Amino acid sequence: MRGPLVLFILSGLACATALAQDPATVAGNQCKVGFENEYVRVLHWTTSPHEKTAMHEHPAMVTVALSGGKERFTSPDGKSSIVENKAGQASWSNPEKHSSEDLSDKRGEVIQVELKKKPGAAMTALPSAEDSVKVDPKHYRVDFQNDRVRVVRIKYGPNEKSVMHAHPASVAIYLTDGQAKMTLPDGKSSMTNIKAGQVQWTEAQKHLPENVGGKPFELVLVELR
Repeated sequence: MRGPLVLFILSGLACATALAQDPATVAGNQCKVGFENEYVRVLHWTTSPHEKTAMHEHPAMVTVALSGGKERFTSPDGKSSIVENKAGQASWSNPEKHSSEDLSDKRGEVIQVELKKKPGAAMTALPSAEDSVKVDPKHYRVDFQNDRVRVVRIKYGPNEKSVMHAHPASVAIYLTDGQAKMTLPDGKSSMTNIKAGQVQWTEAQKHLPENVGGKPFELVLVELR
C-alpha cells in the first residue's frame, strides 16, 4: 500500500507535469490567457516570424486566426504537419500535444478557445424559432458544428439591422472594428464599441443587434453545446 508521503509526491509530480505542458507556462512570451471561467479558457497567441514553441498540450478547442500564416506542428512521436490559415478562419482541434514553428515572414496572431466543463441545458438550449441562423440567414451562417460547439460567422454591412433572436452561452471573437447597438426584449438598448481582436464571453441571451457604424463588421461566435 502506498503511504501518504508517496501519494503526495506522485500528486505533486502529476501537477508539475500538467503545468509543464500548459502553453501559457512553456510559451509565456507568446501565449497569454485572455480570460477563463469554468467552461472555457481563451488564449491569445502572438508569434514572431519563424519563432518556435516548446512541446505543450491542449484540450479540444476552436482556433480563430486573426492574421494569415503557416505553421509546422510536431507531435511527441516526431511526426509533423504543416497548417496554413487565412485571416479570420476558424478551425476545430481535438485534444492534442505538439510543438510548433512559425513558417511565415510576418507576425502571427490567433485566438484559441479551449473547452472545459460542458455547460448545462439552461445555458445551451436554443428554441428553433429564436435561432439566429434560421431567423436571419443574411447575417448569420454556420462555419462548422459538432457535439461541443457551433461556430457561427456573423457579418453586417453598414447600418444593417437584424431581428430579435437568441444565442446560447458563447465566446465572441471580433475580426473588425465597429459600433453596434443591442436592443433587449424589454426595449432597453445599449451601444458597444468593437475592436478587432477583442474577445468577449456572453451568457445565454436574446437581443436585436444593429450595426450603427459606417463600415461593415465581422465576428466569429463560438456557441457552446
